[in-house]
Amino acid sequence: MPDRRASLMEPRMESLMEQVNSKFTLVTLAAMRAREINDYYNQLGEGLGKIVPPQVTSVSRKPLSISLEEIEAGKIEWVPLPEEVVEGAEGAEGLEGVAEADAGADAVVEDTTE
Repeated sequence: MPDRRASLMEPRMESLMEQVNSKFTLVTLAAMRAREINDYYNQLGEGLGKIVPPQVTSVSRKPLSISLEEIEAGKIEWVPLPEEVVEGAEGAEGLEGVAEADAGADAVVEDTTE
């Protein structure tokens, strides 16, 4: 069993920011993974086994804390989506096409467990 944490701010923000490019990306990535962890714990009794379990041993029982520990450990990585080229976009229609292309998710969560 892991040792108790020295402070409430573990993992440290500095170590988390080394894994992603911005605080907003970190929040989005951690929230997406925390939802997956929460879904995993909720489906345990049903025996479905479709969702990836937590990848780190943690003293925390909160899905968000577990997801931040996974990000710090490098088990979850942020990967930017490739840029989509909008062809034939002119005037107001072109701006709407760009807005629609940007409206999608800006990151993909990858599980890097081996």
